[in-house]
Amino acid sequence: MRAWRMGTLALVAVAVTLSMASMSPVRALTQEEIGMLSGPDRQKILEDGARKEGKVTIYSGMIVDQALRPMTEAFMKKYPFIKAEFWRADSTKITQKLLAEARAKSVVADVGESTSLSEPLIRAGVVVPFKSPMVNNYPKEYIDPNNMWGATRLSYFGAAYNTKAISAADAPKTYEALLDPKWKGKLAWRDGSDSGSALFVTNIIMTMGDQKGLDYLKKLAKQNVVNFTGSARTLVNRVIEGEYPIALNIFLHHPVISAQKGASVAALPLEPVPSLNGTVLFIKGSQHPHAAMLLIDFMLSKEGQQTLAGADYFPANPDVDINPILKPIVPNKAGLKENFITPEKVFELNDKSEELLKKYFRG
Repeated sequence: MRAWRMGTLALVAVAVTLSMASMSPVRALTQEEIGMLSGPDRQKILEDGARKEGKVTIYSGMIVDQALRPMTEAFMKKYPFIKAEFWRADSTKITQKLLAEARAKSVVADVGESTSLSEPLIRAGVVVPFKSPMVNNYPKEYIDPNNMWGATRLSYFGAAYNTKAISAADAPKTYEALLDPKWKGKLAWRDGSDSGSALFVTNIIMTMGDQKGLDYLKKLAKQNVVNFTGSARTLVNRVIEGEYPIALNIFLHHPVISAQKGASVAALPLEPVPSLNGTVLFIKGSQHPHAAMLLIDFMLSKEGQQTLAGADYFPANPDVDINPILKPIVPNKAGLKENFITPEKVFELNDKSEELLKKYFRG
């Protein structure tokens, strides 16, 4: 009897031990581990974690009604257990806000997205690496080898001109043509923007070389280019209104879309056409990391990229087509030479471009 009792007690002890082991909490994944998840259970892990988090916040440079709201609404339709909130601003303001949150150790954003955003934040150490299976078919130039960003969208830059003031035959079709004395005082560009005058200068230096590029900029400075401080969209509107005959380095799709609506404006791609990619980032200190990765995946997926295409943005995913009216301004569809400028190159050359602008164009 005693042996039986001792054996029973031993079995009970083993059962209790196993029960306690099964009840012990599983170690939570770090944000870095969540970002680099892989394997067949990745989606389930992200969804299970996101259900508990219930929310995600993105800071983005996308226009709210055109793209940002449709993107977050499509995401919430796919994942109804996640509430997606957004804040929209340009890249400079997003960078400032994210750095301020990091310094205060009070991070609100889970995801950041815009052009000219990745490099300053990467260098400041406020983002973490991630891998998304959604980019497996992306061109290699749209994939960061260090897994610090994913390419969301593309932007192509060039000139716009007022079709009432300038005929198609007379419009300047090369960078050299902009130096014609007849355009003196008739050119304007956005100043104080990474994708405005600074990008124009960066493109010239990259494609012409230091000496030829500098010679060109000295000549262009004699054309009295107007330094416009508003947005790219506003500058195109000023061209339509006739205030400026020609605008340089605006988003090429803006005049195309306006012209389709009957506005007196036309797009003018100048070769090589400079292009940038928007990037999505996984913000360090994210309070909703599982939901953040689901949002990043969605933005990079074919479904998310189709949402951007429907908003007349240029998706980075090569499997997603664009609005046919925009194809004449896309280099690889229109047979134009392109200068794709990586986020790293933009950051690397920005100080030099700003110095040249200060020296020759901000007298």
